[in-house]
Amino acid sequence: MSVEQARAVADAVLYEGYLLYPYRASATKNQLRWQFGVLMPPGYPEEPSACVTQLLVEPSLHAVLHLRVRFLQVQARTVLVDGAEVASAVVDDVEWTAWDEAVAQEVDAVLRFADLLAGDNTVPFTAPGGVEREQISPEVCVVRTRWPLSGSLAVRADALPGPYGASRLSVTVSNVSGWTGSGRDEALRHALIAAHTVMSVSPGRFVSMVDPPQWAAPAVQECRCERTWPVLVGDAGTVLSSPIILYDYPSIAAESAGELFDGLEIDEILTLRTMALTDEEKRQARATDPRAAAIVDRVDAMPPELLDRLHGAIRYLESVQKPWWDPGADASVDPDTDSVLVNGVPVARGSRVVLRPGRRRADAQDMFLAGREATVQAVLHDVDGDLHVAVTVDGDLDPAYGRFRYFSAEEVEPL
Repeated sequence: MSVEQARAVADAVLYEGYLLYPYRASATKNQLRWQFGVLMPPGYPEEPSACVTQLLVEPSLHAVLHLRVRFLQVQARTVLVDGAEVASAVVDDVEWTAWDEAVAQEVDAVLRFADLLAGDNTVPFTAPGGVEREQISPEVCVVRTRWPLSGSLAVRADALPGPYGASRLSVTVSNVSGWTGSGRDEALRHALIAAHTVMSVSPGRFVSMVDPPQWAAPAVQECRCERTWPVLVGDAGTVLSSPIILYDYPSIAAESAGELFDGLEIDEILTLRTMALTDEEKRQARATDPRAAAIVDRVDAMPPELLDRLHGAIRYLESVQKPWWDPGADASVDPDTDSVLVNGVPVARGSRVVLRPGRRRADAQDMFLAGREATVQAVLHDVDGDLHVAVTVDGDLDPAYGRFRYFSAEEVEPL
């Protein structure tokens, strides 16, 4: 179940950059594709053929590790007119364009953790090739070709010293496909594209590699990840080893209406831009790829209320009466009443001061505040025990905005 819960996020990783706005083959940005998680055949030396993930896991007795390797396999679509290849052809007002599509592939493996501790475990896998012909008209034929892929999944676990019962799990995904050609476009037809791994341990849990507990931090630092970024997904028992940097527990926004293949962009902007495409541009996008056609069709049919949802969302609301510091952490600390002695004068909220920023300020623009008068809004204690004076500068933003400038006690002079 945890693996299935991770599928939406994994799908976003799988198709990230698959096809970018304006979603047509003629766009310059779509001439150089497949940038994330590409594992080339070993015969192509310019790019790697394997990725490595190391992470910490706390397996229970008799734990089982479930792994799912996912990747795209290139499928070349060619258009034939009377047996000759052409860039495109139109049949009954529908255009067919030569283009590299992709087929999603998955490889599953289930391994006992006891076997992983005993040594290396290798799981070979293949993705078959094939040729499919679709006769569009008596003269026009569309041919889809896939080249066979071969890969291997190597997994092992090494017990860590200490009382915590944790192990270092190592997972290597390799492309071992044969290939002797030249050129990246040709090599991509023998590559594992957007390769990533979803792992689930049952019973047991993984250790966060982004924010590990204190006991695990040294071992996390020793883990080696090459072209992967493991994060917790769904729960602590499931990890997504992604070729894209994510944070723990990533999720798809509830407001997102569907894939746009560009997680770095805002859904609303891409949707509005797609709406603004001309009829000719939309026709070219539909002819490029079925997934592009689905985007254009979805945007064209999007009701106003669904578009309004993309404009923004409030995830949570908190009472404005709640203190902006944590009074529960230390009841003796209260920025509204705390004070600090400066030249024998107590400085607290409401005190008037002149700013004397020191020479070692991190922001060089603070030099322009020298000699300016300000009002103290709070005296703050940081975790190291140092004091900071929060002020609003006369003529600057209204204090109601909560935008303060911060100085040490030595950098203010009481008026």
